[in-house]
Amino acid sequence: MHGWIILDKPLGLGSTQGVSAVKRALREGGYGPKKRDMPKVGHGGTLDPLATGVLPIAIGEATKLAGRMLDSDKIYDFTIGFGVQTDTLDLEGREIATSDVRPTIDQVRAVLPRFTGPIEQVPPAYSALKVDGERAYDLARAGEEVILAPRSVTIHSLSIRHPGLVPGSTAPQSAASRLEEWPREQVRGDGLEPIDEITLTAHVSKGTYIRSLARDIALALGTVGHVTMLRRTRAGPFGLESAISLDKLGEHAKARTLEHLLLPLRAGLDDIPALSLTPDQAGLLRQGQVLAGIAADDGQYFACAGDTPVALVEAQSGLVRVVRGFNL
Repeated sequence: MHGWIILDKPLGLGSTQGVSAVKRALREGGYGPKKRDMPKVGHGGTLDPLATGVLPIAIGEATKLAGRMLDSDKIYDFTIGFGVQTDTLDLEGREIATSDVRPTIDQVRAVLPRFTGPIEQVPPAYSALKVDGERAYDLARAGEEVILAPRSVTIHSLSIRHPGLVPGSTAPQSAASRLEEWPREQVRGDGLEPIDEITLTAHVSKGTYIRSLARDIALALGTVGHVTMLRRTRAGPFGLESAISLDKLGEHAKARTLEHLLLPLRAGLDDIPALSLTPDQAGLLRQGQVLAGIAADDGQYFACAGDTPVALVEAQSGLVRVVRGFNL
């Protein structure tokens, strides 16, 4: 078992719990009946318990590529609820600021260009970043003041996914139903009515905090806000079209057909070209040697011998060196 299982992570489940669910499925399916037989399992990027969506789970040799998932772009749908800011910047926290100001859709549309492209943002105090060797969220929960430095991130695109609700209107409140087409009478789209919330879609670089983005958009609109819904729809090359539910994972574990859900190792590298090797060249790379005289442009490649992955390699000036070798 070497490859990827992409979970559609449900609300309330942590990323490490997602990894545990896959490990449990592997055991139940007979893929690692004993601990020493169990393939390595890891996730390709943390997703908060209050978020749902794409959580790549790396299995076996794919765990060597999990770091590339951390560095990849992500796409999120998220809802900003206006009028309340919490200490965690989401539904989990306690209220720390309120405002009676509600923006209009036109006002939201007008500020979005300010948050598109390279920007500076201050991460949330409740984050996994370290301050003097301690996790920021541990310090925040202990009541200490947490001051984090601004960081540079890139918002590749930012658009209105759903215009939201005007005060006094009603609509289904589940995370899934927020993204449905609500009846027109519940959503006034003239852009001039104040709204209580709005759902946006953001394509972002690594290191971007959607909670900080929501906070800053609300402040730019002269109010406060927090994230009330967060759904990751893409992580690197993996989208919701590849994601499965925990129920489906369990069904395949019982049927011992988990390999039917497994995406190949190569799926995590579909953004880089392949480099075909002869058996002799593959043998040299597996020994850690450098290949010379390879006609390839400078850059990274997925080196294969036939259909067998050999290594993630770096080509430079005709020389090819191993970045990550695969034991297959």
